Amino acid sequence: MNTKLIAIALFTATAAAVAVYPAIEAFDAKKTITNPLASRNPQQQHQPKVDVVFVLDTTGSMGGMIEAAKEKIWSIASNMASAQPAPEIRIGLVAFRDRGDAYVTQLRDLSSDMDSMYATLMDYQADGGGDGPESVNKALDDALNQISWSQEQDTYKVIFLVGDAPPHMDYPNERQFPEIMAEAKARQIVVNTVQCGQDSSARKSWMTIAQLGAGEYFQVDQAGSALALATPFDEKIAALSKKLDDTRLYYGTEKQKEKQQLKLAAAEKLHAGSTVESLARRAEYNLSKSGETNFLGENELVDDIASGRIELDSIERKSLPAAMQALAPAEQQRLIEEKAEQRKMLRQEIEALSRDRSDYLDQKVNALGSSKDSLDYKIQSAVKAQAAKKGLDYDASRMRY
Repeated sequence: MNTKLIAIALFTATAAAVAVYPAIEAFDAKKTITNPLASRNPQQQHQPKVDVVFVLDTTGSMGGMIEAAKEKIWSIASNMASAQPAPEIRIGLVAFRDRGDAYVTQLRDLSSDMDSMYATLMDYQADGGGDGPESVNKALDDALNQISWSQEQDTYKVIFLVGDAPPHMDYPNERQFPEIMAEAKARQIVVNTVQCGQDSSARKSWMTIAQLGAGEYFQVDQAGSALALATPFDEKIAALSKKLDDTRLYYGTEKQKEKQQLKLAAAEKLHAGSTVESLARRAEYNLSKSGETNFLGENELVDDIASGRIELDSIERKSLPAAMQALAPAEQQRLIEEKAEQRKMLRQEIEALSRDRSDYLDQKVNALGSSKDSLDYKIQSAVKAQAAKKGLDYDASRMRY
């Protein structure tokens, strides 16, 4: 009897364990799915991609537009970042002039490191040209074939050709835009054109390039028709953004540290040479999900430790930032926690000021009543329509200025 009761008890316990085990598995699986770290793992969550290259005429007549680009590139990026789902954004540059000038083309490859891209843009100055047509064909060909475009079919790939003069069609041994646009279309790279000024020959070629490139044609004034508006919040946001940048700590090999130092140098260049309005726009972009990559870069210690992606004691002392190598482990941990808390507080303050800034700008733009004629609005309208074909939804987004 006792043996029978024991057998029955063992059977019941085993059956209960078997019944409970799937529930435990389901619970663990649910924990994995809802783990906030999962959303940071690109292998577990697909993030759509946007590759955009600005092909910019930098000849003497383009001074106003170049300065407008320096002011507005961050808000253009923020508008692109406002899609659902938030995309991974890479931006590249092709500056062009003409044969006989200081250069024909200068390239900055696609990168999510917006700070380094912007540091390059800061160096662009209008010079050269003056003889009518420019090396537009060479610039378009380089944008297509000297830039490392994504090979993924669902990436929104787009070129914005910006200039005020038609292409040279008389240069021997140079591909011309009809052939180049056919290749762009085959590779699903959309080409939009932005004509500065009123040159009739430029208008004809710019419209044709856009048509062949499956893109849109815009005409703006010589200075770009950009809404580069100031607000009472810009200076404070710019100052807080500098403090936020100072919370970054980088670790890794010597080669990785050299790359990180270049990024930090680019940020220092921005803070030293940009307007407070531009820095406020940068701060807004860096707070977006898309802009997080630009803010953090690679191997950022505070975020990697706080998120649990890596343990502090797993990092070799020589791989740590120089200022941390002489500290005891407890002091290292305390420093990281202090930086994380400081970062949290600064982000909250910048977010609040950025909302006030956006409200202020909305009121100012509404009072002007001319936003649909601005470069900002025209670029975002094109992006909204074209990116929808790649699954990006901008219907609920708010224009950033």
